[in-house]
Amino acid sequence: MVPTSSAHPPSRAEAEVVDLVSRLIRFDTSNTGDLATTRGEKECAEWVASQLQEVGYETTYVESGAPGRGNLFARLPGADRDRGALMLHGHLDVVPAEPADWSVHPFSGAVEDGYVWGRGAVDMKDMVGMMIAVARRFKAEGIVPPRDLVFAFLADEEAGGTYGSHWLVQHRPDLFEGITEAVGEVGGFSLTVPRPDGTQRRLYMVETAEKGLGWMRLTAKGRAGHGSFLHEENAVTILAQAVARLGTHTFPLVVPDSVAEFLAAAGEETGLDFDPTSPDLEGTLAKLGSIARIVGATLRDTANPTMLDAGYKANVIPQTAEAVVDCRILPGRRAEFERTVDELIGPDVTREWITSLDSYETTFDGDLVDAMNAAIEAHDPLGRTVPYMLSGGTDAKAFAKLGIRCFGFAPLQLPPELDFAALFHGVDERVPVDALRFGTRVMEHFLMHS
Repeated sequence: MVPTSSAHPPSRAEAEVVDLVSRLIRFDTSNTGDLATTRGEKECAEWVASQLQEVGYETTYVESGAPGRGNLFARLPGADRDRGALMLHGHLDVVPAEPADWSVHPFSGAVEDGYVWGRGAVDMKDMVGMMIAVARRFKAEGIVPPRDLVFAFLADEEAGGTYGSHWLVQHRPDLFEGITEAVGEVGGFSLTVPRPDGTQRRLYMVETAEKGLGWMRLTAKGRAGHGSFLHEENAVTILAQAVARLGTHTFPLVVPDSVAEFLAAAGEETGLDFDPTSPDLEGTLAKLGSIARIVGATLRDTANPTMLDAGYKANVIPQTAEAVVDCRILPGRRAEFERTVDELIGPDVTREWITSLDSYETTFDGDLVDAMNAAIEAHDPLGRTVPYMLSGGTDAKAFAKLGIRCFGFAPLQLPPELDFAALFHGVDERVPVDALRFGTRVMEHFLMHS
């Protein structure tokens, strides 16, 4: 990658963003999904508060339903107080990491070989660092944005937001008063594609939609007994067969509006035929490289078994066996998805939702989208914003319940060869230093014209 450069010396925000991201990563905010073992959010939120208070912000710290689940809010008044506010939100928690598997310690925040390394580097302490850097610069230099900006630093996103965004929306809606639009994670990163004339184009993928997220428990009950006997009512066998049928099932191909728009834009730029009705659509997508995994996962519902639990002794047939399945459901497909699951698991297995979060989709238009595109074009002449659907989920699912229009836009200009999708929750997670500085420049421009 040949990074685009600013025509002016680095701003205060651009100069300090790398250090901010490195320091954020050093807080071990691993979210295990268990209240007893999740840690670090409170300390990290308090540190963020200190960074903002240092330049004059008043901050609000809130614990969301359990001790230590720290959230922090700060507001910067804009020129037009009558306009709806824009919220930038980032989560402070990360998924756990095993140090023995990494090239560097996952909570070192090491800055080496042109990258900031560590758990959370792309999910999502990169954007949190950009948020802090821009917020500090605007306040310290007296920069007034067009409208109020709300900076929200949140807990528990990696476990579905039960003790984070969803708790806050339910119990503290006052914190979101006057907010009409929001920008969060997993969007704004670049995908470099070849054009028919031999040049390249960088598509910056703005998240406008998310699949529904559901964690489902399957339970089979049988008759307990001795492991040496013939046994036709073995709960483990009944469950295993159901899990195998569900886990190997291929759901039908569906092309939501946001995915169709992405395919049309990608086809325009590359000359490839991403015809949604083509039987080889997924094969054509593969030509886009590693990003095809993200886009491909938005063409179908998925149900992936992730956990199994049964038995307590090798020679005892247990009465109960359980499994957990990670389900991701396209907009408008919930009823059909559940009907298919019931057919696959059969009458001898019951199911229940442990977590069930709705899908989300908005349109790729309006003043905020125009501001995103203008910010990208101002700093990357080869750039173009395009919409896409995220196969996972973010805190946007909670904010949408308040009528807030949500997008994913954490701008990063990435090296074409970087397998960005593999870094999310992966070993050796890292973010390019140049991408952080570029993203900070874009974010400053975006917020001054939003």
